[in-house]
Amino acid sequence: MKLWARVIAAVSAILLAASAAGAQPAKVRVGVVLKALDNPFFVAMYEGVTDEAGRRGADVSVRAVKINADLKGQAALVRGLVAGKKNCYVVNPISATNLVPALRGARGPIVNIDSPIDAAAARRAGVRVRTFVGTNDFQAGRLAATRMVALLHGGGTVALLGGFADSVNSNRRLSGFERGIRGTRVRVVARVIADYARPKAEVATERILIQQPALSGFFAVNDEMALGVADAVRARGKTGRVTIIGVDGIPESLDAVRDGSISATVSQYPYVMGQMAVEACVAAARGARLPVRVDAPIAVVTKSNVGRATATFPRPFRGYSDPFERLLKKRR
Repeated sequence: MKLWARVIAAVSAILLAASAAGAQPAKVRVGVVLKALDNPFFVAMYEGVTDEAGRRGADVSVRAVKINADLKGQAALVRGLVAGKKNCYVVNPISATNLVPALRGARGPIVNIDSPIDAAAARRAGVRVRTFVGTNDFQAGRLAATRMVALLHGGGTVALLGGFADSVNSNRRLSGFERGIRGTRVRVVARVIADYARPKAEVATERILIQQPALSGFFAVNDEMALGVADAVRARGKTGRVTIIGVDGIPESLDAVRDGSISATVSQYPYVMGQMAVEACVAAARGARLPVRVDAPIAVVTKSNVGRATATFPRPFRGYSDPFERLLKKRR
């Protein structure tokens, strides 16, 4: 009987080992908090997250605020996901600091996308962000400036429309634009805050055009505002006579580039940001060391390439580097 018991125990151990060896890894549980989905930019980000989660077999819980003024509400969404003890957290904060207190209890890796968390505030709170995935906003502004200078043949007057006053992304894009026109004959003669909103941008543009009737162009740090500028320019019968450049590459702005009501947009790819965020979470769960920062692709879209940009939307029409994909290939 003792011998038989030892045989059974040995066979059971072998079966357990074989079962463990052939078992699929547990799904990575990812908590995601985004900005409001009333903007196509963040809808594309949501789609990138959910599509990649399906591809990678990750279990994602996505939350989003109703309006981007709800800083406290967004923090409450993060606290709820942290209480649920996810394996990884993906956050797209409204401001640089509004999610820092809510992330204090997060045990899993934190992946920050699009809008950066303030590094000093995070460090003081003991919050460690494993990686940031987003646009190089300064470079986006410089690309817009390069295009503006080319369209104005090196000289003219322009107005700048920023997002929220404390938005890191907005301020970096404006700084990049101003750096990009340095040394040229393009001058900034007006600068306003329009809260990333199309109606506010339209009203601001109407006022600027009254004060600066000979204005050559507008640079808006997002496409919703660029479309608001186009609305005001159209109302004054100046479509095609005033250069308008935005940032984002949302579908309506691509249509506007095609019909000539907007001159160009520096296209971001929020869909890719969402994809990369999930890839980063899965890679971290497999023990990979994540890069501190990954720049998402950007491209200037004009009439000459808007057809290609539209055909591949929401994905880029050019190749780009994805370090998380490489990490996952190494750990298959």
